[in-house]
Amino acid sequence: MNITVVVAAVVLVAALAAALAAGFIRARGGGRNRVLRRRFGPEYDLTVARHAGDTRAAERELDERLRRHGRLKTRPLSGELRDRYVAEWARVQEEFIEQPARATADADQLLARLAHDRGFPSDRYDEQVAALSVHHADSVQGYRQVHAAALRAREGRADTEELREAVVHARVLFEDLVKPPHHGDDGTRPHAHRHTHVPWAMRGGNLGRGDI
Repeated sequence: MNITVVVAAVVLVAALAAALAAGFIRARGGGRNRVLRRRFGPEYDLTVARHAGDTRAAERELDERLRRHGRLKTRPLSGELRDRYVAEWARVQEEFIEQPARATADADQLLARLAHDRGFPSDRYDEQVAALSVHHADSVQGYRQVHAAALRAREGRADTEELREAVVHARVLFEDLVKPPHHGDDGTRPHAHRHTHVPWAMRGGNLGRGDI
C-alpha cells in the first residue's frame, strides 16, 4: 500500500475521532446546561449575568454550590416558632410605614435567623445565600435585594421606594421558609395539620404597593 495512502487514512481516522470526541463533549455540556437550568431556574440566568455572560464559569459556580449544599437536610419549624416568625414579619411591615430603613434592616436580619432555624448555614452571609439558592432558587434573589438595600439605607443611599420593593421581594423567600412542610419535605413527616394565622399582607399572589 502506498505510504501516502496510509498517512491519509491515519489522518482521516484521527480527524473523525476528534470530531466524535468534540461532539460527545458538546452533548455532555448541553445536557449539564439543561440540568442546571432546570434545577436553578432564574438563579441560573442571574449567575450567568454576574459572570458577564460566561456560561462555563457560571455553571462551575452552580456545580460547586450543588456539591456543597445539595445534600443539606433542612429542619421544619415548630408551629410555635412559625407563628412567632409570622407575627414578627407583620411587625416589620407595620414598622416600615414610619421607619422604612430600620424595617428593611430588620427584614434582612429576620431572614438570616429564619434560614438558620431552618438548618441553613449562618456563619457567613454569602454561604447562607449559596445554600438557599440550591433549595429556594426561585426566591433567594429577594434576600439579596433586601440585604443590599439594608446596607445602602445604612449609608443613606436608598430611597423609600427601593426599600419597599426590596422588602416585598424578600417576603417571597420568607413565605417559602415559614410554610408548613408537606409529607416527605425535609425528610420528615409532619404532625397533624395545624392552622397558622397569616397576616393580611401575606395573602394573595399580588405583590403590590398596598402590601406595606
